Amino acid sequence: MSVLGPLEQFVGKWEGNVGVDSSYHNKEDEIAKTTYFEKAWFEGPIPIVENGQQSMHGVKYEMVAWRHGEEDMDPFHDEVGYLLWEETTGQVLRNFAVPRGLAILAGGDATPDSRSLTFTSTPGDPCYGLVQNKYLLRRAEAKSFESTFTFNDDGTLSYKSDLVLKLEQIGKELHHTDFNTLHRVD
Repeated sequence: MSVLGPLEQFVGKWEGNVGVDSSYHNKEDEIAKTTYFEKAWFEGPIPIVENGQQSMHGVKYEMVAWRHGEEDMDPFHDEVGYLLWEETTGQVLRNFAVPRGLAILAGGDATPDSRSLTFTSTPGDPCYGLVQNKYLLRRAEAKSFESTFTFNDDGTLSYKSDLVLKLEQIGKELHHTDFNTLHRVD
């Protein structure tokens, strides 16, 4: 088994054309769905991460998405981060940032041969939390985050994510969800 444990299966370049984003669209003042094309790069292993007695192995990644019909324009989503594996505790970590001013450290349990990995995060959690800029905190406060990556029997990688937001504009919580299935291109 690789030092990357369950993260080994991520390494490579991936693309997916069946993405669906369900979120609040400010310009239209409505909750709507956007379909998208996505590219993802997972590079690893990165140099070993050591915090005293703790040792983690990981991959660096980037996920970029374009609305269908806008593939030649700027992407509507760009995310950079790391996936980390701590074998001694069976923990997987996903830490990433998006240029909106949101950073998330999410975690979960896994085994070296896990085919599905779930990461959760809650604001204020001392282990797996999230932070956001002042504007977002006032207008689109992040209440929780959960994402699951699943490696399918046909060799594809599917994910779903749910970022719960308290939106000032609509006066209630909204589940901003994304899902896609990607296939390895390299």
